[in-house]
Amino acid sequence: MAGSANLNVMMKTARKAGRALLKDFTEVEQLQVSTKGPGDFVSRADKQAEETIREDLMAARPSYGFLGEEGKEIDGEDPTRRWIVDPLDGSTNFLHWLPHWAVSIALEHKGQIVAGVIYDPVKDEMFWAEKGGGAWLNESRIRASARHRLIESIFATGLPFAGRADLPETLQDLARLLPATAGVRRFGAASLDLAYVAAGRYEGFWERKLHSWDMAAGLIIAREAGCMVEPINPAGNILEDGEVIIANEPIFETFAKVIRKGANAA
Repeated sequence: MAGSANLNVMMKTARKAGRALLKDFTEVEQLQVSTKGPGDFVSRADKQAEETIREDLMAARPSYGFLGEEGKEIDGEDPTRRWIVDPLDGSTNFLHWLPHWAVSIALEHKGQIVAGVIYDPVKDEMFWAEKGGGAWLNESRIRASARHRLIESIFATGLPFAGRADLPETLQDLARLLPATAGVRRFGAASLDLAYVAAGRYEGFWERKLHSWDMAAGLIIAREAGCMVEPINPAGNILEDGEVIIANEPIFETFAKVIRKGANAA
């Protein structure tokens, strides 16, 4: 169960950033009456978390590159290795004092994600995986759900907001999927959606217009848990296109067919 030195660095860094964010999170409720907007505060917490993560990872591995949500990409001396980080996935939840958000750190080697951690500080849940080593939640092995009927399955997605262009596609997806399933959830943190499919809490997840840092860590955790992971467009590239569909193996084809119908019609 012991991870590599890189994985240990990732987990330690995620915990440290998570503890600081948790402290900020306890103050969010008081922000409604502050003269500075709560959005400014969350954005500050977000940037501070990324700074902490970047400093710790770069101190441990000075030659690696770094791609984060908040700052400029850093090219490392070693062009084959790069950290991909979302310091606070679920910032809207954080702002609204909803206890569902996470720190996400992935390691990319030669274009492939080889390790990932997703840490949910509120629930103290650390999802982690390394290529070939299985997927884990804290100290327990996790696996994709074994359900094989859509009608017994629940799925997760993100719902487009604030005028995003993918609203019509998503509404079509839901119109096809909802009648055939036990439900669709929208919890507001893509990294945790991916981790939850890996842990068998959901049967599948799909979303468009994601960033690489939203999903890099979740992709390897899901794969190592036995999930099938593909781009919505079979000819596409998940990290470049920002579109993904994942599910347990028994229902992947049926689920993918429902979602891809919309892509083909578009």
